[in-house]
Amino acid sequence: MNSSCLFCKIIAGQIPAKKVYEDDHCLAFHDIHPQAPVHVLVIPKHHWESLDAVQPEDREILGHLLERTAHCARELGVANTGYRTIINTHAHAGQEVFHIHVHILAGKPLGRMVSA
Repeated sequence: MNSSCLFCKIIAGQIPAKKVYEDDHCLAFHDIHPQAPVHVLVIPKHHWESLDAVQPEDREILGHLLERTAHCARELGVANTGYRTIINTHAHAGQEVFHIHVHILAGKPLGRMVSA
């Protein structure tokens, strides 16, 4: 846990969130600034600042995180029509909260990603 991390505070119950799913290893909740009709964040309860901080010994928990992301998409009713998952890594990629998290975006056609 990182006492200054927004997501660690949500995990600790210090900041409320509209939860979708929770278990011993991860938490999923609705984004407060949704970018699509369905916008949920899935976060590990272990604090890693970004995907870049992950080590080989973290494979099992990250596998769980991704499997639970798919589970949440099914529970949200968006798995059959499709959803986008995004993990932003570092500021240039758009990461704003430095605690690894998976975005689930769905609920409308999202189109193709535009190349630079």
